[in-house]
Amino acid sequence: MKQTIFALAAVCACGVASAQSSVTLYGVADVNIEYVNKVGAAVPSAANGFNPGAGHGVVREDSGGYSGSRWGLRGTEDLGGGLKSIFVLESGFALDTGAQQQGGRIFGRQAFVGLDSQYGQVTFGRQYHSLFSTLANFIPARYATQYEPVGVIAGANFREDNTVKYTGVFGGLTAQANMSFGVGTTLPQVTPGMPVSGSTGEVPGQFRRDSAYGAGLSYLSGPFGVGAGYDQWNPTIGTGSGTFKKAAVMGSYAINGTAKVMGGYRWGQNKDQNGNLILRDDFYWVGGQYRLSSALDFTLEYDYQNVKNVGGNVHAANPWQLALIADYSFSKRTDVYLTMAYAKNAGLAMESAASNYATSLTVNNYALANGQSSMFGAAIGIRHIF
Repeated sequence: MKQTIFALAAVCACGVASAQSSVTLYGVADVNIEYVNKVGAAVPSAANGFNPGAGHGVVREDSGGYSGSRWGLRGTEDLGGGLKSIFVLESGFALDTGAQQQGGRIFGRQAFVGLDSQYGQVTFGRQYHSLFSTLANFIPARYATQYEPVGVIAGANFREDNTVKYTGVFGGLTAQANMSFGVGTTLPQVTPGMPVSGSTGEVPGQFRRDSAYGAGLSYLSGPFGVGAGYDQWNPTIGTGSGTFKKAAVMGSYAINGTAKVMGGYRWGQNKDQNGNLILRDDFYWVGGQYRLSSALDFTLEYDYQNVKNVGGNVHAANPWQLALIADYSFSKRTDVYLTMAYAKNAGLAMESAASNYATSLTVNNYALANGQSSMFGAAIGIRHIF
């Protein structure tokens, strides 16, 4: 009899908890068939003498052409008085192979918990830094995975471990700030003279090592939008830490609810542990989105990187890329897309020594082959959102 009473009490308690909280399973399954020309046989590295090798065309199946394939859990609990607890656990995976991404982390895309109120939310864990989040509303391709040069725009550290982040939304104004005690991003040596950065943050007695901080501010009102952001990462290099800085300004304008134009400028400067310049660049982007019908959308984006100094080379050719996306929706959850890009003086996603070949080292090889100066790629894919 006592066991029955205890069981009924447990059921009642669970009912009360579920009435005050919610947990949602969500995700994206995205896969495509891609063709790319002039791809080097290998990603440049110290092991192969920084030699990408001869060029080849490749046809392959890829995961995450329009959106990174993922699954996740997000939840909230009402704590009363306008206060809520929140959490997100998000895992990235390669749909073509089933493998985990983000270095094999179980929840490599996001993993955080925090509190939310009328004054904003404070979260703790692995998160996007503030500059990345601020840029999101002003990048035409919206970080479409296949050819977006996200590592060039926001830095290879756009996801950071051990992070405290504040986000406040007040009408059209969004304010963000973040601090990471150990970013957890590694950049291997991809060209002679360029240092290796490790992910050994939170070292006793070395608070600065592998730390990062940043902030972003954006305002969207009616058709107009403006934003600005800053990020600084102090990556581990040898037994010291470098200083990687980025700052950006951006804007957008919507036209009749069917089109939106946007663009911006990002300043960048990377120095090693001794204060020597590794990279100094200016990055510009412009483009737009156009809705031809309720089911058909087009996106066009032009990116240009002015490489002023990379590893001591002040005469490096400046990479640029033009990308087009056409997306047709069968429903709110299922669509098909065509994405194409042409890159000059770099591989697709603007892969070069100036970007540390960030995409090639983590997703697909877009390292430009020896003797080549341009690359073209196209992919046809399907995406399902759940």
